[in-house]
Amino acid sequence: MPFLLDPKYIVEAERELGLFLPPLYQLKMIQFNGGEIITTEHSWSIFPIFDGADEQRVSRTCNHVVSETNIARTWPGFPALAVAIAENGWGDYLVLLPSEVDMSELRENVFLWVYESGQLLEVADSVEELL
Repeated sequence: MPFLLDPKYIVEAERELGLFLPPLYQLKMIQFNGGEIITTEHSWSIFPIFDGADEQRVSRTCNHVVSETNIARTWPGFPALAVAIAENGWGDYLVLLPSEVDMSELRENVFLWVYESGQLLEVADSVEELL
């Protein structure tokens, strides 16, 4: 069951990441804040944005995008400025990457980071296609 997310938590996540999240991603998180993506090949768990409004929300969002990104950044080959937004249970992540124009803003495009090879593959032009 989705919980609406107060936008103040997006601002906090952006501050912690040092990056601005894409507008369409923000809208999806405000509406659903987590969930699942089912594709023909994988089931993806979408990392929520931490929500400290009450104990239930804290518990539901403890595996939030900032903490999961920080963990992923310790793995060999994970792109330094990538933000992990989902995982498939096999070590692979769906990630957002910085814009080539402004490195402080993340692009709308979604990439697959493959754990075994370190490959980055674009899988969607927009988070709207997946989330």
